[in-house]
Amino acid sequence: MFDAPERPKLTIPKTKSEWLWDAVGFSLYFGSLVLLATVWNQLPDEVPVHFNSLGEVDEWGAKYHLLIFPAIGASFIVLMGFFERHPELHNYPARLDGSNAGEFYLISRKLMNQVKNVSLVIFAVILLESVSIAFGWSEGFGVWLLPALLTGTFLPIVIGVVKMRKIK
Repeated sequence: MFDAPERPKLTIPKTKSEWLWDAVGFSLYFGSLVLLATVWNQLPDEVPVHFNSLGEVDEWGAKYHLLIFPAIGASFIVLMGFFERHPELHNYPARLDGSNAGEFYLISRKLMNQVKNVSLVIFAVILLESVSIAFGWSEGFGVWLLPALLTGTFLPIVIGVVKMRKIK
């Protein structure tokens, strides 16, 4: 297989910011599930399932396609949750050692937490917007969709990498 370096396994308590990110991400994710379950029988047979870079609907499909968002969200919860609990498995620079492992682990775990929860928020917002468009409550995301998605996804990664580069 491959030789993974032996890294210390540390117990680092979850920070307040991680608890806050989890509260926001899980609340919106589960709220979107409740919304979908509540309106499921009233949804039209065809709903928006894809948006172009301008935030306009460019593909319609069966309402069962909306189940992909909760499914991907659940996958993120399981997969990213696993990696949050095991930061020793993450990829680190060669300068990681026993003296700085805690710093690297905390930053990396926070990064996993933020990416997971930002993704849950994104899936919830897309699901809400698809339902809103299907019912005629709104016209669509508009041009802010793609920049917001890219910023929300990549900003935590850039910040995490910058913080890790500062670790000696």
